[in-house]
Amino acid sequence: MVKVVKFGGSSLADAGQFRKVAQIVKEDPSRAYVVPSAPGKRCKTDTKVTDLLIQCHNTAHFGDDWRPILGRIKERYEEIRHDLGLNARLEDEFTVIEEHLRKGCSLDYMASRGEYLNGILLAEYLGYEFVDAAEVVLFGEDGKYDAADAVRKMRERLGDRKRVVIPGFYGAKPDGSIKTFSRGGSDITGAIVAQAVNADLYENWTDVSGFLMCDPNIVEDPRPIRVITYRELRELSYMGASVLHSESIFPVKDAGIPINIRNTNEPEAPGTMIVAHAPADPEGDIITGIAGRKGFVVIRIEKDMMNQEVGFGLKVLKVLKDFNISFEHLPSGIDTMCVVLNSKEVAGRENDLLSALTQAVCPDYIVMDRGLALIAVVGRGMRSQTGTASRVFSAVAEGGVNISMIDQGSSELNIILGIREEDFEKTIRNIYHAFY
Repeated sequence: MVKVVKFGGSSLADAGQFRKVAQIVKEDPSRAYVVPSAPGKRCKTDTKVTDLLIQCHNTAHFGDDWRPILGRIKERYEEIRHDLGLNARLEDEFTVIEEHLRKGCSLDYMASRGEYLNGILLAEYLGYEFVDAAEVVLFGEDGKYDAADAVRKMRERLGDRKRVVIPGFYGAKPDGSIKTFSRGGSDITGAIVAQAVNADLYENWTDVSGFLMCDPNIVEDPRPIRVITYRELRELSYMGASVLHSESIFPVKDAGIPINIRNTNEPEAPGTMIVAHAPADPEGDIITGIAGRKGFVVIRIEKDMMNQEVGFGLKVLKVLKDFNISFEHLPSGIDTMCVVLNSKEVAGRENDLLSALTQAVCPDYIVMDRGLALIAVVGRGMRSQTGTASRVFSAVAEGGVNISMIDQGSSELNIILGIREEDFEKTIRNIYHAFY
């Protein structure tokens, strides 16, 4: 068996965390490829190294003295190096970084140094080979990342190498310049490595013991999710409930490699397995998770005989296209159509948008309701259980909450409710407690 293991910033925040990571890696010989993030926060009031690197770059860019900030970064790494008794000469690395700062380096280069330096330290501590991500994670000349090409090139460059540390978050363009993924992109690097080496499992180690059924800030001590499918994860991630970078799912999903979300501080916990397919939960769980987001508006359009007017929906969508607005949901009836939009996309253009829609489809009635929140109830067990929707709606009604919108996907994998933002937390709690 071959495992790729990615460790997040909180897992490598200091020397103590490094020791936990080393114990996890060495207790299982199949953990052959390790992808580290930059050091994260050591406590709530601390600053992530990546944030310090970005601050250092911006300070240099505006001509201010960046040396005190770089000094703080040096101290973080020197503490780790000294406490672990490592021999790595980071002074030379920081000399190179200083030269790049003086010459006006890119933000991508500077932001990537957190993973790069952490990778050097971790490789020495584990006794693994260090492979710079700039050598194996390649972007196109336009800076766009091609997943298939990246996996192919990664496979070619790694060859038969075993016991390797590859920093996450960044790669390089054909000219050698550093290019980063968006924040959290170490997840993507780990997924690329997993696909490239045909891993049997991709372990993603962080500071939580897998996914929870809902936000613990809303529901006290929610149940953990032991197994979740990629489709369920996609539904919950859309609502903001994700431990993973969204793009990191696709490389391993396409290769059929399961992901195991684990907790570095609680390694004995099984965490959450993310798989392509799974039967309904054997423990009898009907729903997998509940998640939601605030910040939506809904445009309600009514017109007699709408269903017989060919191209009605197309006209509505064309107006949205003209305004460069994407829709979230389109629940409809025979003579009604609702368009759910992100409120940020329509801010300041509400009246213009309504006027354009009125001109395009000549509705009998049109109105925009603001302050909408969406809640998704997701679960593969919902398809085989009678009365699931009834339990959801009853829980909402018992809380005295009015449902503004209902949308159920054709896969019967989820039910999405639209409610007022002020009822958001209460509704999630009521739904959760209706099942657990």
